[in-house]
Amino acid sequence: MIERAAKPAVTTLLRTIKHGRIEIDDGSRRTAYGPAGSDLRAEVTIRDPAAWSETLAGSSGLGKGYVDGHWETDDLVSLMRIAAREVARLDSVRAFQAYPRAWMHRARKLVPVNTRTGARENISAHYDLGNDLFSSFLDDSMMYSCAIFPSPDATLEEAQRNRLGRICRQLRLGPENHLLEIGTGWGGLAIHAAREHGCRVTTTTISVEQRELALRRIADAGLADRITVLLEDYRDLTGSFDRLVSIEMIEAVGWQYFDSFFKVCGDRLSDDGLMLLQAITIDDQLYEIEKATRTFANTHVFPGGCLPSESLISRGIQRVTDLRPVWMEDITDHYPPTLAAWRGRFHAAWPRIKHSGAGYDERFTRLWDFYLSYSEAGFAERRIADLQFLFAKPGRRV
Repeated sequence: MIERAAKPAVTTLLRTIKHGRIEIDDGSRRTAYGPAGSDLRAEVTIRDPAAWSETLAGSSGLGKGYVDGHWETDDLVSLMRIAAREVARLDSVRAFQAYPRAWMHRARKLVPVNTRTGARENISAHYDLGNDLFSSFLDDSMMYSCAIFPSPDATLEEAQRNRLGRICRQLRLGPENHLLEIGTGWGGLAIHAAREHGCRVTTTTISVEQRELALRRIADAGLADRITVLLEDYRDLTGSFDRLVSIEMIEAVGWQYFDSFFKVCGDRLSDDGLMLLQAITIDDQLYEIEKATRTFANTHVFPGGCLPSESLISRGIQRVTDLRPVWMEDITDHYPPTLAAWRGRFHAAWPRIKHSGAGYDERFTRLWDFYLSYSEAGFAERRIADLQFLFAKPGRRV
C-alpha cells in the first residue's frame, strides 16, 4: 500500500526535473524524465517496488535501496549529479524545516554524539573495516583525502605526493620543527614530513587498526625515532608544538564539538606556531540541514559525522583561539578525479577483496559503490567543497 502511494509521488517529482535526463524501467514500461538534450543522463531499472518509498526518504533511503539491490543504474555518478542539481532548488525549504527536525532528532536521540566513547565507536565503524580494504584502493602513501593533481594525466600517487609536498611547504617545515597531527590516518603525512623535511612528528588517532598499520609503515620507513603515534582523543592531547596539521578529520568531530576542537588546536600551538587545516565543507545555508538530517553518509558510512561550513570554521577559530587566518585555497575540483580513481581501484580489487575472508559481501560492495559515487557527485556539483586553511599564532610572522 505504501509502495503504491509512493510511486505517484516520486513520478510527480521526476516530472519536474530540469537539469538532467533519467529513463526509468519499472518492469512494465519505460519512461523518460527531464530535457532530452541534457548533458547528464542515466538509466534506472526498478528491481523491487520498495525502491519508490525508499526514494522519498532522501539520500539515506535512496542509498539503502541501492545497497539492497532494489534498483540499478548504468551511471551512478551521473544519477547522483542530477539529484544534486535538483535538490538544490529545494534548499531554502529544507533549511526552513531544519530547526524543528533537529529538535525532534535530538529529542529522540537519533543524532549520535561524539563523546570520547561515542567517537571511538563511530570512528571504528568506518576505519576499522580492515586495513586490506583501504590499501586496495588508496595510493602507496595510504592517504584517504583529496589529492591535488599537478596535471590532468597525473597518477593518483603523483597527485598525493604533490599535495603532501604543498602542505609541508605551507607549514614551512624543517628539522627544527615538532609537528602535531590530529588524525593519523595510516601515517602517510607523518612519514612524508619526517622523511622529506626532517621534522619530529607526534600524531594521534583513535582507530586501533589505523595505528597498528601506521606503526608498521613508520618502522619500515626507518622513522620510528622521529614519529610518535598516539592512541588518544584530540581532547586529551597535551604539550606544545610549533606546527599543527589536521587533514579531513574535522568532519568526524561532530557539530557539538567544533569549538572544542578549535580550542585544542589553539592551546597546543606555541606562540609562533602555524596550523594547516584541510576540511570538507558545506555551504553556510546548508549547515543547519547537515546538522539535522539523517543522510546516507552519516547513517551508513560515517556515523556521527557533520560537515562544517567555511564561516563556521572562521567564526570558531576567532571565538575560541588567538589564531589568525593567513591563507586559504579551494581544492574542490581535485576531489572528483580522486574519488573516481578510488572507485576504479576498488572495483578492480573487489574480486580479491570478497574472497579475503573478512566478511565483505555483495551489499558491502554496493554500499561502497554508492558512497564513492555519491561523494564524487557532491563535489562535482559543488554541494560540498574541500578547503585548505593556514592559521598563525600571534607571534608568527608569515
